[in-house]
Amino acid sequence: MPKLPVALRPARTTDVPAIQDIVRPHADNRVLLQKETVAYYEAIQEFVVAEDEAGELVGFGALHVMWEHLAEVRTLAVADRARGGGVGHALLEELLERARAVGVSQVFCLTFEVDFFSAHGFDVMEDQSAVDPEVYAELLRSQDEGVAEFLDLARVKPNTLGNTRMIRTL
Repeated sequence: MPKLPVALRPARTTDVPAIQDIVRPHADNRVLLQKETVAYYEAIQEFVVAEDEAGELVGFGALHVMWEHLAEVRTLAVADRARGGGVGHALLEELLERARAVGVSQVFCLTFEVDFFSAHGFDVMEDQSAVDPEVYAELLRSQDEGVAEFLDLARVKPNTLGNTRMIRTL
């Protein structure tokens, strides 16, 4: 498929229904977790969206900072009709640039799309060596599910089954 021309921009609260529409089939296929609507509104400032030439949302992704040097790419998704058109690549590159801009040096993701993230420089994580023991202890205090997934805590195992934990150093 040729590259789909898209414009990237920060997400707005009015994008939440379209984000949920794109997430729904991925959640039905158990590739993404379905989140409560309030979770999207609470994190809207973390999202970047991609619009096609008609102004329709065709993809999005979020960057969530977890620690001084560590962030997570969350909920990176592309509408089925735009898959293979470079939208995911454009979104991921924007999120990595945002990570650099805020001073993050490592980016984590939890994904079924291992080939996609591998092609973008991510490696499978074997352990929590991305953080030293003191930071690990601090992260254990977080109530954030993404942090728990990064730490591979037992309480999030039902959410992570089949997913691969990956990381990239910037």
